[in-house]
Amino acid sequence: MSEPNDISRMTSAAFELPQFAELRQPKLRVSGVSRKFATPNGTSVIALEHISLEVRPGEFLCIVGPSGCGKSTLLSLMAGLDTPTSGEIFLDGQRVDGPGTGLSVIFQELGLFPWLTVLQNVEFGLKMKGMERAERRKRAMEFLRLVHLSSFESSYIHQLSGGMKQRVALARSLATQPDVLFMDEPFAALDAQTRDLMHEELERVWKETGQTIVFVTHNVREAVRLGDRVMLLTFRPGRVKTVFPVILERPRHLEDADLAHTAREVLAQLKEEINKAVEEEYSHAAKD
Repeated sequence: MSEPNDISRMTSAAFELPQFAELRQPKLRVSGVSRKFATPNGTSVIALEHISLEVRPGEFLCIVGPSGCGKSTLLSLMAGLDTPTSGEIFLDGQRVDGPGTGLSVIFQELGLFPWLTVLQNVEFGLKMKGMERAERRKRAMEFLRLVHLSSFESSYIHQLSGGMKQRVALARSLATQPDVLFMDEPFAALDAQTRDLMHEELERVWKETGQTIVFVTHNVREAVRLGDRVMLLTFRPGRVKTVFPVILERPRHLEDADLAHTAREVLAQLKEEINKAVEEEYSHAAKD
């Protein structure tokens, strides 16, 4: 192994200074988490087993894995929407024991209210927190401007395109200023062109806000396009198979050769897990 050069030594030394203490501490820490579910026939299924990971402040972490590996289950556990069978999850050193204002989730379904205007949708979380009307309206408009939707404040959800609805959901989540934003397959229903545009929008907003994001997707290229790291889960029970650091310059594009190369590395290991899922399916079919 080669010795670190002068620049890396200086960088490491600078990183140890007191002003960088917050960056050295994980924003989110998952420690030995497992999740077991009971089945109707009285048996149980281990969805996740001994998951441990750390998410750094301002990091964009993407999670991929075969269908049924527990990606969404892990996201729900980290967001406090579910409770682990064993293990613990910490946000800024405090144990996560349920949903809180410091954690926000955007699901594929978005959960926007069709009877409210765009502005009222973005205001909703702030209203639930008890923020005064004038202050929450000001905050909501700030985030609508951030996602380039300020001119649609009076529109209703049915009047928006798919990409615009995604941006409303993003503005609503960011307006509450969560410590961590969780996104579960948010772009899965979008066409390819709109998805590409949303990648650009999300990356821009992430850079401008410094938001910590945990993003679940089936799409390996999407994960490499967006993530600082890509974490691959094994087929059931879900365990951490590999964590890929994505050392590529931003902005990235799906057609970039380096991005495609990194995606192939992730996909090669993902296919191993998909094959396990297929083999198990054939095994069950043969028994039946």
